[in-house]
Amino acid sequence: MKFSISREALLRPLTLVAGVVERRQTLPVLSNVLIQVGQEEVALTGTDLEVELIGRTVATRVDEPGGVTVPARKLMDICKSLPDQAEIQLSLEEGRAVLRSGRSRFTLSTLPVAEFPSIEDSQGSTELSLPRGMLKHLIDATSFAMAQQDVRYYLNGMLLEMRDNLIRAVATDGHRLAVCSRPAELHVESPHKLIVPRKGILELVRLLDDGEDPVSLTLGASHIRAHTGDFTFTSKLVDGKFPDYERVVPRGGDKVFIAERAELRQVLSRTAILSNEKYRGVRLHLEEGNLKVMANNPEQEEAEENIAIEYSGDSLEIGFNVGYLVDVLNAIDEDRVQMTLADSNSSALMEEPGGGDALYVVMPMRL
Repeated sequence: MKFSISREALLRPLTLVAGVVERRQTLPVLSNVLIQVGQEEVALTGTDLEVELIGRTVATRVDEPGGVTVPARKLMDICKSLPDQAEIQLSLEEGRAVLRSGRSRFTLSTLPVAEFPSIEDSQGSTELSLPRGMLKHLIDATSFAMAQQDVRYYLNGMLLEMRDNLIRAVATDGHRLAVCSRPAELHVESPHKLIVPRKGILELVRLLDDGEDPVSLTLGASHIRAHTGDFTFTSKLVDGKFPDYERVVPRGGDKVFIAERAELRQVLSRTAILSNEKYRGVRLHLEEGNLKVMANNPEQEEAEENIAIEYSGDSLEIGFNVGYLVDVLNAIDEDRVQMTLADSNSSALMEEPGGGDALYVVMPMRL
């Protein structure tokens, strides 16, 4: 194997592919990136056995096609440290990978290509196509609510639901819920529900932009595969049953107020400074035309803020984890936010005024 490529042509796919590679691996070959050189195309593959990403790029010149696996982080760090527009030559010499650029020369260890695992194609798959921007919007609107290392492993990911003419993303960690739905030109025989693991979602969204270019999805029994531009992304699915999120959405709350989103976020963030560092609780006191936000901590320090809101109705006091409220306010795009409450023990429903394509549920806290 021997080829030449510009630093920029190699660095973008390499950076994305190296993101999938775990630093600490049980199998040494999993910390490597697989480089496969064809007539003029170079394919880079990284995997952690759950998520696999293949990035393709074009070589300046191919002297000898072939394949090699080299340490992903080291190769990426070398490429990053070379000057802009540098020309890189990579060749396999006596079982080692030799990278030359200008007056620099690096020799890297290799492992056999045959040892590199690949996620096999699953049968009985469904093909779908969506605009990249739509999928990115769905993930951006909900991904913050995914659980991290929860024992209920099916919460450590995102539910993607596809029905005729509708796609929906749902994430929850048991304390809050985020749901975002969009109409889409989809035609599926039966509704599909798949749970994509957290890491898969975070890697997939790095490949997406706000454009209208399509991303084609292949849904298998145990995998989801996405083709977008020069990248092919594959992730195993979480084998589990996602909770019935429809039952969690509170219905019939009679206390509805509207506030300026940016102002409310600032008020909550300032109040949070003096909240209990462990529980992060704040109290909201709702009254006509005004929302009072209060926090205190074990050191007897207190914060109190008032913000003008659109509300006429009974007063109510309720506690929340302030981080959960701020996360929702960061995810909503609109200038104003609507919050619906029933009583101090019921979850809050947050959305755009009049309801948008996303809704958020936050459980209250006893303070």
